[in-house]
Amino acid sequence: MRGYILRRFLYMLLLMFMGSIVSFAVITLPPGDYLTAYVMDLKARGSDISAEMEEALRHQYGLDYPVYVQYFRWLGRVLRGDLGMSFAWNRPVSQLIGERIGMTVLISFAALIFTYLVAIPIGIYSAVRQYSAGDYLFTFMTFIGVSIPNFLLALVLMMFFSKTFGLNVGGLFSKEYTQAAWSWAKLVDLLKHLPVPLLVISLSGTAWLTRTMRAMLLDELRRPYVQTARAKGLKENKLLWKYPIRVAVLPIASTVGWALPGIFSGSTIVAIVLDLPTIGPLLFKSLTTQDMFLAASTVLISTALTLIGTFISDIFIAWLDPRIQYA
Repeated sequence: MRGYILRRFLYMLLLMFMGSIVSFAVITLPPGDYLTAYVMDLKARGSDISAEMEEALRHQYGLDYPVYVQYFRWLGRVLRGDLGMSFAWNRPVSQLIGERIGMTVLISFAALIFTYLVAIPIGIYSAVRQYSAGDYLFTFMTFIGVSIPNFLLALVLMMFFSKTFGLNVGGLFSKEYTQAAWSWAKLVDLLKHLPVPLLVISLSGTAWLTRTMRAMLLDELRRPYVQTARAKGLKENKLLWKYPIRVAVLPIASTVGWALPGIFSGSTIVAIVLDLPTIGPLLFKSLTTQDMFLAASTVLISTALTLIGTFISDIFIAWLDPRIQYA
C-alpha cells in the first residue's frame, strides 16, 4: 500500500508540472497580450501612446521576454508562493483569489455536501424499490434535473421571485450588507440568500449521482453473491450495507477528483448570472482580458486540485475495494 501511494504521489507531481506548462501555454496562445489590448483601448479613448512608452510598459510587465522565459519566471515565483501581479487589477493575484476563496468554498462545499446527502439515499431507495411509485417519481425528477441547464434554472428562479414576491435573489447579500462588516444580521442575510445558489448549483450533480447510484446498486443486487447471501438467511439491511452499497458507491467516490476544483472555482456561468462573489467570474474576466498571471494561476490551482482529488480518490477506492491491485 505504501508503494502504491508513493507511485501515485510521484505521478501526481509529474502531471502537476506538465499541467503548469499547458496552463501557461493555453493562456499565452491567443495572438497579442494584455498590454496590446490595453494600448488599443487607450488609443480608442484618444490617448497618445508613443512606441517608447509602450516598450517601457512591456518591460514593466515583463512581456518583453520570450514566452518560455516568462513561464520559468512565473513558475519560480509560484514555487516561492508568489502568484504574480494581475495586470487588470494591478494587485497581487493571491490577494484577488484570497478575497473570493471564502465565499467560493462555502457555496461549493455546501452544494457538494447537499448533493451527496440527497443523491446517495435516493439512489439506494430507487434501486431497492425498483419500479415503485417512489422510484418513478425520483426518476422523473432526476431526468428534469439532468436536462435543465443550471444557468437557465437560475434565470427562471430570478424572474419567478422578482415577479411573484418582488425579491432579488441575485448575489449573496442585500445591498445594505454588501460592504458592511460581519455581524449576526449579515450572517442571517447570507443564510437567506444561500438556498437559491445551492439549489441551482447542486441540481444537475444530484440528479446525475442519483442515477449513477441507482444503476450501480441495481447491477450489484443481481450478482450471484447477493443471491447466495440471501439464500443463507443474511438479513436484507445487513446484506445491503455490507456488500452491494459498498461496491456501488465506488464510482461516486471517484468523483472527488472533480469535486475539489469545482469547490475552488465554483460554477462560473451560474455565478455570473446570480452575481456571486466567487472565483469563477474572476477567472472569466482574466481570460477575456488576457490577464496572464491571474488566469494561469487560477487554472493551475484548479489543475492541482483535480490531481489531488484524483490521488485521494485512488486511495479511497483502493481502501473500499480490496480487489483493486496496488499497481
